Amino acid sequence: MRATVPGWWGLLAGFALAAVLGLGAEVLAQTAPQLPISARSAVLIEAHSGRVLYEKNAHEPLPPASVTKVFTLVVALEALRDGRVALDDLVTVSRRAAGMGGTQVYLEVGEQMTLKDLLYGIAVESANDAAVAVAEHLAGSEEAFAQLMNERARAIGAMNTNLSNASGLPPADIGMPGQTHVTSAYDIAVVSRYGYTLPLFEELVSTYGPYRVRVGTRAEREFWNRNRLLRFYEGANGIKTGYTQEAGYCLAASAVRGNLHLIAVVLGARTREERDEDIRTLLNWGFSQYQAQEVVRADEELGRIRVSKGVADAVPVVPERPLHVAVPRGGRVEVQRELRLPDRVLAPIERGQAVGELIIRLDGQELERVALVAGGDVPRGRVWELVARAVRRLMGSFLS
Repeated sequence: MRATVPGWWGLLAGFALAAVLGLGAEVLAQTAPQLPISARSAVLIEAHSGRVLYEKNAHEPLPPASVTKVFTLVVALEALRDGRVALDDLVTVSRRAAGMGGTQVYLEVGEQMTLKDLLYGIAVESANDAAVAVAEHLAGSEEAFAQLMNERARAIGAMNTNLSNASGLPPADIGMPGQTHVTSAYDIAVVSRYGYTLPLFEELVSTYGPYRVRVGTRAEREFWNRNRLLRFYEGANGIKTGYTQEAGYCLAASAVRGNLHLIAVVLGARTREERDEDIRTLLNWGFSQYQAQEVVRADEELGRIRVSKGVADAVPVVPERPLHVAVPRGGRVEVQRELRLPDRVLAPIERGQAVGELIIRLDGQELERVALVAGGDVPRGRVWELVARAVRRLMGSFLS
């Protein structure tokens, strides 16, 4: 049995407390940088903890253009994770979806395409018609899907988000006059960070191309990503570009080097070149100033938990994944660990089964939390084995 990802409230606590932490812990603090960022809004976060390393107007609500599709993908991939949809589901294209302007797959009314192909259309080609087709398939209408996007955004911690559509096109251009469509650089970073915990997200947003649809037909198309950092920046693994005249040039970008995972977002750049340069400036500064310190190994036995009615009395407990903390280069920190475990669990237990939670704190402030899982299998004991064990315990207690 595969270990489960910590629930929403676990993630929310990490996001909220990481925001409170900011640069407050002295050992993790860096002097606020004076970076030459030309975009209207920008943020750089460390993805493991969600800690903000740099910000410029990071909470200002602004139109995000096609970076909106990060939210679209998150809602769709949650449905995939929860089994409400499957990648091979056929999605029937409506007249509204087929009529979307801007970047498109050029879907036709009544055409059917798999959900998987449409998700790649959203993430790689940035196709507006694909985004609307998926939204209608999942929620019945784009308006209902936008409500889901806003609800999920707020649940994750994105409090300056109010989206009206799945594509990021200006509402007035797609028959939604008077509607609001804004988010913030920080909100995009927080939702992107959550996205990397979902199945298929990283694969989708890191694909440069080509990805082919309608293969072998006259309508065959290739998708290519407009995020040039995927080809030219070391460690780049996502996420999404965007542009409208109203929003300017926007980009959410992610990169990983040596277990240090950074997410940078810029909104409202004047040109594509300035947008890309701002992102490189943010990521370069982050990687030059910080390094990842491993504080918990993936195979590290953190304790044992008693097992009822199993062939063994106890099972070792290990973290679901390793944990790292971003620290200034050359520095180290000592963290506090809190294990949250029940007194005992009931057999059978399978390796990787979630049994508790580990919370990592620094100077009393929470940095991150991760699921604790069983480090081995404990089958359920036969009746005679359980009786024999009870007798041995009784005799041992009597003799002692």
